[in-house]
Amino acid sequence: MKIEEFFPEFVRKATIDGKNSFQNQFARRIEMNSEIKLPQIPWEEDNTGGKEPVWRYSGNPIIGRDGNKISNSVFNSAVVRFEDGFAGVFRCDSRSISMDIFVGKSKDGINWEIEDEPIKFEGADEEILKREYRYDPRVCFIEDRYYITWCNGYHGPTIGIAYTFDFKKFVQLENAYLPFNRNGVLFPRKINGLYMMLNRPSDNGHTPFGDIFISQSKDMEFWGRHRHVMGTIKDDISAWQSTKIGPGPIPIETNEGWLMIYHGVINTCNGFVYRMGAALLDLNEPWKVLARSKNYILAPWEQYECMGDVPNVVFPCAALHDKESGKIAIYYGCADTVTGLAFTTVDRLLEYVKKNKL
Repeated sequence: MKIEEFFPEFVRKATIDGKNSFQNQFARRIEMNSEIKLPQIPWEEDNTGGKEPVWRYSGNPIIGRDGNKISNSVFNSAVVRFEDGFAGVFRCDSRSISMDIFVGKSKDGINWEIEDEPIKFEGADEEILKREYRYDPRVCFIEDRYYITWCNGYHGPTIGIAYTFDFKKFVQLENAYLPFNRNGVLFPRKINGLYMMLNRPSDNGHTPFGDIFISQSKDMEFWGRHRHVMGTIKDDISAWQSTKIGPGPIPIETNEGWLMIYHGVINTCNGFVYRMGAALLDLNEPWKVLARSKNYILAPWEQYECMGDVPNVVFPCAALHDKESGKIAIYYGCADTVTGLAFTTVDRLLEYVKKNKL
């Protein structure tokens, strides 16, 4: 698959007068972008009096279930900084409960305009473009482009991968795995020369099991060298994550390791309950867990988290990180219905994980 087939305007600009290569133009764009002041991430000071590791935005939910013209619900979505604001890929289940993903834009990361038509993917192989459903996206900037991963229906759930430069045109690559798999989360840079992706093998239904694994790739097409990262906790020392776990936002690189926010599930007499946890992974061998919190960091407490199409769910899919201040803004799905926002800092979360280490 040649990139010039899908982004000819960039290639034309890159080869004017035959002086500049396509790759060099993107290198210059990245260098220019690094000099531009990034938009400030959403932020609200701690409103828990220091009692909690993570605190909710007082204006939650930031996106209601009617986020665009067709939506029954908007949740489990991913956002990134883009140009002078923010862009995102949003899960919007329609009023026929068709699951698909849509582009959204925002100036402040709180007030969003979500397109009414789902993303139309392009690709060299029409077989890969066949769609059964798409949901629970993540977005990760690596090198010169934005990669999107999502749960892609292809004879069962697997991980779809695509990329974009402008959030207008999207090129779909090969599915990462055979069915069944969910929660594909890329790392924001190569590690030891390889792309890496967290994932959670599953079944074809409402999976009653699941550990976190990591897979490696030279080219974003062929994935292998699979390693187990961590599993569920079967006794009551940490029962909130006893049924299944799955990676959440893009891992955040810190001096101590990769900070991974994830979801954990317990099966109760009233069904699954989804909570949020955190762990620290080794920088060079991220399948090695350095620390993992015994306690959850956020749980369904508020009405919009406990009541909805699927009650008792907080499901993190994105985290904006300000490197200078250490601030983190976490975007999460609430009761499979609306989208919430919560805050913490790198130092606060690391301290909590180490203090409450399993």
